Amino acid sequence: MQLDMAADELRSVLNRLRRAQGQIAGVIRMIEEGRDCEEVVTQLAAASRALDRAGFSIIAAGLEQCLAEEGQAPGDKDRMRARLEKLFLSLA
Repeated sequence: MQLDMAADELRSVLNRLRRAQGQIAGVIRMIEEGRDCEEVVTQLAAASRALDRAGFSIIAAGLEQCLAEEGQAPGDKDRMRARLEKLFLSLA
């Protein structure tokens, strides 16, 4: 299954990933500078949430594509469901 997202969805996912990238760079700097543990963990949690949201957006787009595809054999739907379930669980 190839990722096919509308331009606005793609832009949103890319923005979330860039935000996470910046937050992770900030965490690295904070650790190198010996910053407070609570500040580091707070920033790391924010990066994790940004990554999770980007992942869920990508999976939602995949679900939308799968639901839109008609004419699939029953076995194909079962395999696709298993693949999507595995993707969801990978983010849990």
